Amino acid sequence: MTLIDLPCRIQMSTFGTPLSLEPDTSRVTATYSADVPTSTGPLSLTDCHSTKPYRLPETTERPSSFATSPHLESRMPRLRIPAILSLLMAFASISTDLYLPALPAMSASLHADAGTLDFTISTFLLGFGAGQLFWGPVGDRYGRRRPVTAGLFMFLIGTAGCALSTSAEMMVGWRLIQAVGASASVVLARAMVRDLYEGPRAAQILSTLMTVMAIAPLIGPSVGSAILQVASWRAIFWTLTGVGIATLIALLALPETLPKERRSNHGIWHSLTVYRDLVRHRRLLGYAGTCGFLYAGTFAYVAASPFAYISYHGISPHHYGLLFAANIVGIMITSQINARLVRRIGGDRLIRIAASGAALAGIVLAINTRFGWGGLPGLAIPLFLFISSTGLIVANAVAGAMDGFPTRAGAVSALVGSVQYGSGMFGSGMVGLFADGTPWPMGRVVAFFSLGMLLCVWLLVSPPSARDAVV
Repeated sequence: MTLIDLPCRIQMSTFGTPLSLEPDTSRVTATYSADVPTSTGPLSLTDCHSTKPYRLPETTERPSSFATSPHLESRMPRLRIPAILSLLMAFASISTDLYLPALPAMSASLHADAGTLDFTISTFLLGFGAGQLFWGPVGDRYGRRRPVTAGLFMFLIGTAGCALSTSAEMMVGWRLIQAVGASASVVLARAMVRDLYEGPRAAQILSTLMTVMAIAPLIGPSVGSAILQVASWRAIFWTLTGVGIATLIALLALPETLPKERRSNHGIWHSLTVYRDLVRHRRLLGYAGTCGFLYAGTFAYVAASPFAYISYHGISPHHYGLLFAANIVGIMITSQINARLVRRIGGDRLIRIAASGAALAGIVLAINTRFGWGGLPGLAIPLFLFISSTGLIVANAVAGAMDGFPTRAGAVSALVGSVQYGSGMFGSGMVGLFADGTPWPMGRVVAFFSLGMLLCVWLLVSPPSARDAVV
C-alpha cells in the first residue's frame, strides 16, 4: 500500500473498514481496524481542503492490524509486536513478584533479618527509577534495539549474581544492577509504542499491554511458590535468567522502530540535559504528576495492606492473596474498558473521570479507616476502586505525555517512569512513618495522594480540547 503525504489530516475508507492517517513533519502513521474483512475494493481519498475525491488503483494487499510507521508496515505478524512489547514492559513485575515468596527462605540462607532483605526491594525501585533517566536519552540517540539489548545483558548479569549471592549485601548490590538493566526494557518499550502509534491509538495499545502485564503480578507469587516446592530460592533467579535469555531471542524478531533520521544528533551527556527542558512544560508535569501521585498511593497500599488485612482484620494469607488478586483483575478490566473508549471519549477526559473517582474512593477509605466504619468491606471496596483506576489513568497519561514530544519519546517515557517509581518509594515510606497499629495511616496517605493526583489533572493537564475529540 502506498502512503501519500498530505498537508493535513485525511480520512480513507478501504477493505470495508475506516482508515485514518495522521501525518506529521516526519512520518505518516496508518491506523487500521483490528478486524479486516477479506474483500478488497477501490480506495477513496478526500483531501480536507477539498471535497473532490481521489481514486487510487485497486489493491489486493491486506493492511496490517496495527498502526505502524511506514518502514515497519506489513513486516510484522498481527500479534508479534504487542507480544514482544508486553514481555519487555513486564520486567519490573516479574523481577520482584516472582521471588517475594522466597524472602523467608532467603533470610535463613543468607543469615539476614527481614529488614535487611527488604532493601532488595527498595534498592530495586531506586535503580529502576534512576535507570530510566539514563536509558531514555540513550534510546533517543542510538535507537531502541541496541539499548534494550544492552539493558537485557545487564539484567542477565545482575540476575545471575543474585542467584550466586552468599550474603544479603551481595544480593542488594546485584539487585541494583538487575534493576538498571530491567529499566531499559520498560522505558524503551513505551517509547516504541510512541514510535509506532500516536494519540488515542497509542493509549489504546498501552491499555492492551497493561492488561497483559497485569498477569505478571497476578501469577508471579504463585509461580515463585511452585518453584520453591521443587527447588531452592536460587532457582527462582535462574528462572528469571532464562526469561531474560528468551526475551533477547524474541528481540531479534523486532525491527528497529526509530529510524536514523528521527534520532537525536546530540551526545549522551548533552541529551541528558533534555530533562531540564521537559520539566518546563506544564502539561507534561501534569501527566507525570498524575502518575506519580497514583503510584505513591498504590505503593502505600502495597506496603501497608498485608498488616491491614492480615494483622488488623485477621484474615488468612490465602484470602489476602485473593483480595490482592482482585485488585489486579480490576486493573485488567479498566484497561480493557479504556482500550474500547479512549478513541471515542478521549484520553484526557477518561483521566479526569478516573482521577475524580479515585479521589472519592480515597476520601471514603480515609473516613472508614479513621472511624472504623464498614469493617473489612469498608477497607477492601474503596481500595479496589482506587487501584482499579490505574487502568484508566496510566496508559492515557503516558500516551499524552509522549504525544507532545515525538522526537523525545524515550526521555519523556523515562521522566514519567522515574517519577512513578520515585513516588512509589515516597508513598511506602510515609505509611511506615505514620504507622500506629491501625489501617488509618494507609487510609490517610492514600487519600492525600489521590487528592494530589486530582489537583494535577485539573490544574496542570489542559481542559478538554481537540486532543479529546472523537477520532
